[in-house]
Amino acid sequence: MAYLGAFRYLRSLNLGDCHRINNSAVWSIVGMTSLKEVDLSRCMKVTDAGVKHLISISTLEKLWIPETGVTANGVALLASLKNLSVLDLGGLPVTDSALNSLQALTKLRYLDLWGSKISNQGALVLQRFPKLSFLNLAWTNVTRFPNLSALECLNMSNCTIDSILEGNGDKAPLLKLVCAGATFMNEAEAFLYIKTSSLSLLDVSKSSLSRFGVLADMKMLEHLDLSSGTMGDDSVEMIVCIGANLKNLNLSSTRVSSVGIGILVGHVPKLENLSLSHTAIDDVALSYIGLMPSLKVIDLSNTNIKGFFLQPGTESHVDSTLTALQNLSYLESLNLEHTQVRDPDLHPLLSCKKLSHLSLKCASLTDATLHLLSSLPKLTTLHVRDAVLTSNGLDAFSPPTTLRVLDLMGCWLLTEDAISQFLKKHPQVEIQHEIVQNLSTEQQTISNRLSTSQQSLKGPQRNKKQGNLPMPEFFVDQRLKYNREELLALQFSPLSLQSPHDAGSVTPNV
Repeated sequence: MAYLGAFRYLRSLNLGDCHRINNSAVWSIVGMTSLKEVDLSRCMKVTDAGVKHLISISTLEKLWIPETGVTANGVALLASLKNLSVLDLGGLPVTDSALNSLQALTKLRYLDLWGSKISNQGALVLQRFPKLSFLNLAWTNVTRFPNLSALECLNMSNCTIDSILEGNGDKAPLLKLVCAGATFMNEAEAFLYIKTSSLSLLDVSKSSLSRFGVLADMKMLEHLDLSSGTMGDDSVEMIVCIGANLKNLNLSSTRVSSVGIGILVGHVPKLENLSLSHTAIDDVALSYIGLMPSLKVIDLSNTNIKGFFLQPGTESHVDSTLTALQNLSYLESLNLEHTQVRDPDLHPLLSCKKLSHLSLKCASLTDATLHLLSSLPKLTTLHVRDAVLTSNGLDAFSPPTTLRVLDLMGCWLLTEDAISQFLKKHPQVEIQHEIVQNLSTEQQTISNRLSTSQQSLKGPQRNKKQGNLPMPEFFVDQRLKYNREELLALQFSPLSLQSPHDAGSVTPNV
């Protein structure tokens, strides 16, 4: 960190998840007059003392310090950074008083306060930020949220909600509302003050919403997430009313059945992403899904789909029910994990020429599936988990030239030799399997040994060349910032740089 001060033209610095960064490290970037963005997300050793260093960088416009060691007192110090437009304080103990101290930040457009300690009283202070367009209040005690004239995106996930945007003046032009896991005390009042006609995204997954009449006026909705909620076939008509512009619909883990999917047919002409995972739909739903021509991504995992119908009065199978998907010329991703499809049922998928991601997980699938899917021209990711695949089947598999990831987790008949041979023949493909984890560990060990031998052979020549490199004229040794005592303290600090041999690691190749 001490050397970063020499990068005088640096505008953006991302240190997110660098857990060894502490307050002294932050001091190293003090005085960088071009710096506009700093990300210290989850650097737990950065505390209020670190904030005192940051506020000396008056040029800062974007600052991320979520889940750090900063307290409410440290947050109050940020008021001097008048140019801030983005401020992420997620997971910090921000109080009403600390938030009140930030009123001087009139340029704020993005403010993240998830998990903070602010109350309804503190939420009123947010009206002092005239340009605020994004606000995250998830996991807070705010129940009544005031009207903010410029707000476009609001997150109140896992909150108990009485009302949203209540107040006088022009209604906020809200485009995105996320209330996942929220508890609505009064559903009618909660949405009463929202200009619902402008909403393009609504996420009420895992929430207590049970009266779906509030959806009726949301004609501009493109993304709707009702997963893990109480939506059933009797409420699907509410989706029909707003289906004209829908592009993404998530009904996973709801009470919707094939009957409900049939109701949607003809009313969602632009639907591209449909998730029905963990619902009671069966093969009948496939015939309805095939009538939604714009679909690109379909998730049918953990459903009652079998891939075939039985002829009445017999046990013989008729044609694959997946034939209904042949009409979906834009289909790119299909998830059939934990269904009962068999090898022959997959034949219709060969007509889906744009299919690039396919997920299967079923003990009835065999080598025939691999052979069949080798004909998909744009397949890049293939998951065939828990299948009865053999080493001979893998050896005979000729993957599409586009394939990059082959997930064979749980295919217990495959041997180490078979996987190794496949990797040699098709190095462009990454195989995911329990055996590969062991192979990767062994290969890494061999690679490290080779790296060490190369270091011992080439090290002296490299050092000789480096000795002739001129020092850039603008380079400033950042150690000049420290006095003798501080340098000694850093030297013996657990955060000081160690030689690779002392740390027990291997010097990497340059």
